Amino acid sequence: MQMSAHHHDHSSRNTLLWAIAITFGFACVEAVSGWIANSLALIGDAGHMLTDASALGLAAFAAWLAKRPPSQRHSYGLVRAEIIAALINSLFMIIVVVAITIAAIERLQTPRDVSGVTVMIVAFIGLLVNLAVAWVLHSGEQTLNIRAALLHVMGDLLGSVAALIAGIVIYYTGWTSIDPILSLIICALILVFSVRLLREALHVIMEGVPFSLELPEVEQTIITVEGVESIRNLHVWSVASGTIALSAHVVIRDADQWQAVLAQLQTLLHDRFDIHHTTLQPEFSNPIRQPDPPRTAAETLVH
Repeated sequence: MQMSAHHHDHSSRNTLLWAIAITFGFACVEAVSGWIANSLALIGDAGHMLTDASALGLAAFAAWLAKRPPSQRHSYGLVRAEIIAALINSLFMIIVVVAITIAAIERLQTPRDVSGVTVMIVAFIGLLVNLAVAWVLHSGEQTLNIRAALLHVMGDLLGSVAALIAGIVIYYTGWTSIDPILSLIICALILVFSVRLLREALHVIMEGVPFSLELPEVEQTIITVEGVESIRNLHVWSVASGTIALSAHVVIRDADQWQAVLAQLQTLLHDRFDIHHTTLQPEFSNPIRQPDPPRTAAETLVH
């Protein structure tokens, strides 16, 4: 099993590295070509591909950090490194979107000549590159990171198609305004992804309830377990992406039932809500009766 797990980790890492290399390499080519051709559509699509390459790179680095064992200073380890990486990446791409949007508005006000042929050629190559990256990701192990990366690549495909359309329109009609218009559309796609990523990262940092869970549903599920009367101080949060923790005070009727109730609750929370880390403290509605204190000699004579 260890050899198999190691093989899967190695295969997944190689898949990510190939995807990062291809995506980042062509993003640089596309950015230079867009600058030479005066095409904001190409530059915008290069920014979109750079988003994915940087996100993959940060995710891969953060995943490496997250595997480091817990220490006396970091009892959970460094599992939140991926959240910090996502936060940095989303903020960086919002800055990129603002810069491209300002340039696009300026281009709409003062149009410039754009090389339609260059835009078409580079955008078509970009389309092929994105198809190749999608094939690399699809052929590898389907982990959560790779499935997410595949979704980003589909966004890149849309960006390449937009740039290709811009090149065709400019070549046949000479309408150069299509270039900044499509670059604004690409920026909108990047902005939606970046804001969503920023929101999720901040939600985890603020220890909010995971978006996939509803706190009342978790509470009602716990109460349905036989022997549980009520629940207090229920807290659910994400330690990191995909790692959910829960703590609560569970009120039960009989102290003798606690071990059985605890085992049932842990299994239920794991199977239904995918909660792996649970801290459950029992509280008893029928307090354990303490033995009477020993009687003194005088009390014994009286009785």
